[in-house]
Amino acid sequence: MSKTSASEPRLWVRVLTPKGGRIGPGMIALLKAVRAEGSIAAAARSLNMSYRRAWKLIEAAGESLGAPVLETSVGGADKGGAVLTEAGARLVEVYDRIEDAANAAAAPDLAALFEEVSGRS
Repeated sequence: MSKTSASEPRLWVRVLTPKGGRIGPGMIALLKAVRAEGSIAAAARSLNMSYRRAWKLIEAAGESLGAPVLETSVGGADKGGAVLTEAGARLVEVYDRIEDAANAAAAPDLAALFEEVSGRS
């Protein structure tokens, strides 16, 4: 996640993939929530997202990367669950690094933009 504070202007990065997919903040937030919650359903609930929408984002991430981003287990005594695959973990790591770099590069211009707009320059 970006190192800028919530009160500073910042960018959200959306990556357009060679296969025509899109990887953006919503998909990354979902993968992080799955990592934290241990299940797709719990992750979706934590983001106020439907389970169906969560699955569609997960499938889209896998299609965009050409590799699954989650490994799931079905119910039973342990009630199933989900964990990020190596590809999923790497996607989150690299996306965060890209977003941090983009925000660091844009910070001076974003600050200047808002100073100009507010008339404080």
